[in-house]
Amino acid sequence: MKTSTAFQKSRRHFLRGAGVALALPWMESLPLVAGPTKTASNKPPLRYALVYFSNGVEPEHWWAKGSGKDMQLGPGPAPLAPHREDIVFLRGLYNKQAVLSTSPHLGRMANMLSGGTVSLDPSNIQVATTFDQVLAREIGGNTAVPSLALGIEPNELRLEDGLSMIYGSCISWASSTKPATKEIYPARAFDMLVGDGSGRPLDRTILDAVRGDAKSLQTKIGGGDKRKLDEYLESIRDIEKRIERAAKDERLEGWKPSLAKPNITRPAEQLPQDVPSHMKLMLDLIVLAFQMDKTRLVTLMLNNDLSQMNFGFIDGVQGALHLDLTHNGKAPKAEAMYLKTNQFHVQQYVHLIERLKAIDEGGSSIFDNSILMMASNLFDGDAHSADHMPFVLSGRAGGAMKTGRILDFMDKGDDNRRACSLYLSIMDRMGLTLDRFGDTEKRLPDLFV
Repeated sequence: MKTSTAFQKSRRHFLRGAGVALALPWMESLPLVAGPTKTASNKPPLRYALVYFSNGVEPEHWWAKGSGKDMQLGPGPAPLAPHREDIVFLRGLYNKQAVLSTSPHLGRMANMLSGGTVSLDPSNIQVATTFDQVLAREIGGNTAVPSLALGIEPNELRLEDGLSMIYGSCISWASSTKPATKEIYPARAFDMLVGDGSGRPLDRTILDAVRGDAKSLQTKIGGGDKRKLDEYLESIRDIEKRIERAAKDERLEGWKPSLAKPNITRPAEQLPQDVPSHMKLMLDLIVLAFQMDKTRLVTLMLNNDLSQMNFGFIDGVQGALHLDLTHNGKAPKAEAMYLKTNQFHVQQYVHLIERLKAIDEGGSSIFDNSILMMASNLFDGDAHSADHMPFVLSGRAGGAMKTGRILDFMDKGDDNRRACSLYLSIMDRMGLTLDRFGDTEKRLPDLFV
């Protein structure tokens, strides 16, 4: 795979100060400057983001019918209703090796984005490089951060059924034996985005470092761009404040250890303990990353496989871990709570959609120039079914993705139902063409125009 670098005219400018460079959003009134890029025009870049949730869906309520403004959504994906004209609801895609695996969880998790075989030899951790990381090798050099792997729950190193829970903790794999480093600390992710990509310590507000440059720029841009610059700087300031607030919260949702509070000095970089706030903050960091063009490839794990996350913060969900809710033996009360967790996960995806829709970058939004995916590695979590997976796409893919429709592959034959066909199609659109990936050489028909 070869990456060509050409110089073109761009309106991408930077605020600089004290060793920090903040990439500004696209501004019409700024003069064109030379900059390296792979594209041959001044069009905004294409981005990809995955919002992953574990343990599947409540099957009875996960469906869609119709198209466009008349599309009907089942109770599970119902929070997407205001955006029904902006989605592609996919049915029937699966990974062959996941279905063949005898490990109902860990053999069907780490290979979701690769279609590879998960090694069931406890002494040999091996799966396959995921398509987002294959893409990062090709286009990652265009940004300070080649790709960003985010999560809410930490990597687990314990064994489950004799296998390492690293399989259940990582959706993105940089190689067949090494997962991409997953960042669960918002402050550290923020440091990478506002610094040089290597995690500059957040020892003082970034805005202080660049305030002088920003003041100078105000005199050179038009009224509309001034408002855009103010909104942009305010969004950075807001995230800084939220990180500080989240770090002071002592509550802990999820599995509760025997020790309620640390018995050693607390680290300087602290983890938010409120799950909804933590998720929202990570989603907003994706928005910031795309807005700053610090990376164009992001995966966010809302929970690990076999998650110990406690959803007691949702009205009507009481005293149950995510794992218990999704493995409920079809008990009606538990099924109802399972549905609520599905809806909550969809709401997080909706938040990302709405944020990206609201950001203009020269006549189009970041949403227009993105491919956003929401997915889980299982369909019915209680049955561990991997014969098809829930996928929802949104975004315009730079004008190439026709939305407001359902693509159903359930009756198309096994060779035409591979999730890797979806990944090949996305890689094509992102600028990388491969003869084959995972378990197929076929593209997904009718996805892009």
